[in-house]
Amino acid sequence: MSKKEALQLFENRKVRTAWDSETEKWYFSVVDVCSVLTDSDYQTARKYWKVLKGRLKKEGNESVTNCYQLKMVSPLDGKRYNTDVTDTEQLFRIIQSIPSPKNARTLTSTEASQQIETNDTNESENGSLIRKQKARRPIGNEEMRK
Repeated sequence: MSKKEALQLFENRKVRTAWDSETEKWYFSVVDVCSVLTDSDYQTARKYWKVLKGRLKKEGNESVTNCYQLKMVSPLDGKRYNTDVTDTEQLFRIIQSIPSPKNARTLTSTEASQQIETNDTNESENGSLIRKQKARRPIGNEEMRK
């Protein structure tokens, strides 16, 4: 496997990566991605990944099973250590397991106004349908007493 290592920047934070020319895939350091998403330092991110990895293994999550270890340069001392890495597809699955405002998609004001306009249009076109759906809602205990 011929690899080319590089540092990628995400929100001004370094993420260690490696390119595998045989499979033509990028591999990303999972600890570095955890560090970016949780806004924590390297040591805290290592502990976070250790705990998360254990939980995902218990659940039988295959994203952890598909993690590899490559020797990468440590940001602490510059030595090369085995580091958990994963390809882009598995990385997205791991990111979904990390509660972070950075991995949630936020609407811009333009998108929000377009969504409101779309809802208004649907209400005017399907007004009777919406009224029927509201009429079919389940009756609660308070309404049954009346």
